[in-house]
Amino acid sequence: MSTNADQARAALGVRLRDIRRDAGLSGVRLAAANSWLSSKVSKIEHGKQTPTEQDLEAWCRSCGAMAEFPDLVAAVRSIETQFAEWRRILRAGTKLRQASASAHERARLFRIYEPAVIPGLLQTRDYAQAVLAVTIDFFQIPDDADEGAEARLARQAILTHRDRRFHILVGEQALRTNVGGRDVMCNQLERLSAAIKLPQVRLGVVPLDAAYRVPLHNGFWILDDKLVQFDTYTAELSLTRPDEIATYARAFERLTALAVYGPEARAVIELATDSHR
Repeated sequence: MSTNADQARAALGVRLRDIRRDAGLSGVRLAAANSWLSSKVSKIEHGKQTPTEQDLEAWCRSCGAMAEFPDLVAAVRSIETQFAEWRRILRAGTKLRQASASAHERARLFRIYEPAVIPGLLQTRDYAQAVLAVTIDFFQIPDDADEGAEARLARQAILTHRDRRFHILVGEQALRTNVGGRDVMCNQLERLSAAIKLPQVRLGVVPLDAAYRVPLHNGFWILDDKLVQFDTYTAELSLTRPDEIATYARAFERLTALAVYGPEARAVIELATDSHR
């Protein structure tokens, strides 16, 4: 089974292969130019070997593509570090995870999409505690659900900052996923409905029967136009390349076109609340 590191390494290999081909170089010529075994180029391009920063510099210089070098270095460093950092944070517990997330909340515009659970910035305490309890059980990490939930609620103060804007999309499935039981869900959906009136928040619901316009994906956050973040089972991925951010922005725009807002969103929330009673 491939890991996120494997997938990131493979994606980097494809990018390096495209750079080589655009330069009109064969793998054999690139290897010869740098006194490498020819198999090294093949291993890197097929994601079997992580290139060093020195390899990347030689690759870009040989291909006349030094403008690509800084982004490629950033990609390699993320492969080497972000997965280990994710494991470190998880081992330390969910409270530290909230502190890590809050470090990025200097952004002014937040575009948030969550298809299956209510986003943390809009969670009630009981809902947050139930979500974190599942995380703790799944990853077998220290049980600090109470402290983690408290830290998550403390982060919600940012919703009152007048210099911030939040465009939040939730899938209708998030309204129906049973987190913590009937009472927890009813209180959570009441909180969600109230969020529609928050002056800094634009809240939309993507209906269950919305047209299929965007490839399936986990939830993600776009912070300003500088960073995209989302979690997998084994890593928190942080994307900073402009082309990657543009792809997620396009997905968010399409989801926005499918969403309902205002009274229509409130009606969907009320219907889901009735299903939990």
